[in-house]
Amino acid sequence: MNNLKNKVQLIGNIGQTPEIRTFDNGNKVANFTMATNEQFTNTKGEKITNTQWHNLVAWGKTAEIVENYIKKGTEIAIDGKIQYETYDDKDGNKRYTTKIQVNEILMLGTKN
Repeated sequence: MNNLKNKVQLIGNIGQTPEIRTFDNGNKVANFTMATNEQFTNTKGEKITNTQWHNLVAWGKTAEIVENYIKKGTEIAIDGKIQYETYDDKDGNKRYTTKIQVNEILMLGTKN
């Protein structure tokens, strides 16, 4: 059961071209967003789509895969874990962010 702690699996579409940074040691990090959609019918019989946006981060070889193959609109499946971060903005206010650290990526859909 330890493998089930802090585990996230999502299928969705990339919202923007991933931002890739390369460090002096050659290691890479990719930051990008993914949209997931849930559809349901409300009590009035109307079809409703609920879209959630997720901030993703990938490191090392996974970031290289993102750099070479992932672009805006690409449908992917990811496996990862949730990370919470806090920081102080320029006005001294505490800010909170939630990211998903991607451990594995599976590209879905058709080839371009």
